[in-house]
Amino acid sequence: MMNVSQTVETEEDLLTCVHMKIYHPQQSFKGLYNCLPLGTRSRHSADDPLRLGRDAQACSYSLVDPRVSRKQLGLHAYRSPQSPDLLFSIQNLSQRGRLSVNSSELGYLERMDLPDKALIRFGEYEMLITRESGEAKASFEVEFEVLSVPPSRETCTCEPGVTAVMDTGLMDSFNAQFRALEPQEIDEQSIHKLQNLSL
Repeated sequence: MMNVSQTVETEEDLLTCVHMKIYHPQQSFKGLYNCLPLGTRSRHSADDPLRLGRDAQACSYSLVDPRVSRKQLGLHAYRSPQSPDLLFSIQNLSQRGRLSVNSSELGYLERMDLPDKALIRFGEYEMLITRESGEAKASFEVEFEVLSVPPSRETCTCEPGVTAVMDTGLMDSFNAQFRALEPQEIDEQSIHKLQNLSL
């Protein structure tokens, strides 16, 4: 028979902590993070996906930004037979938005395992997610922090044994792709030229 003390999580158990350091180029002008518990650790049940998006009802944490999807991304805690640690995967929950994890892009509902340190990008947001190991299995902690500079400017280890400088200009092309999806303004002269060409 299994000893109860081995199966019940105690207050002394060290919780795994997911550090989410976030950056947006216009964060100083907008109240984007008004709904995030900045500077404090929040406890989250491991069997419930952590969702981040615009909808405070549907998500665990929300961003006050109309450009963010109602449900943007989800973090799923899991364990594997090979490791005693609580591990995480990330899922793109946005039908219209792209989500990139380090150098990999995830489509709608696609999911991948998170390394211990990952650079997440969606819209103009950059988020550095790091995992601090703990012993507890039933829950984990989340801590949000606002960065004053984009995390892509720092050096990060993307895969075991491979260190890369994240500021490679990829963010510029990534943002350009998003801007290309937005409506473009056109002046009257351009409209006349287009009409003449079609004749």
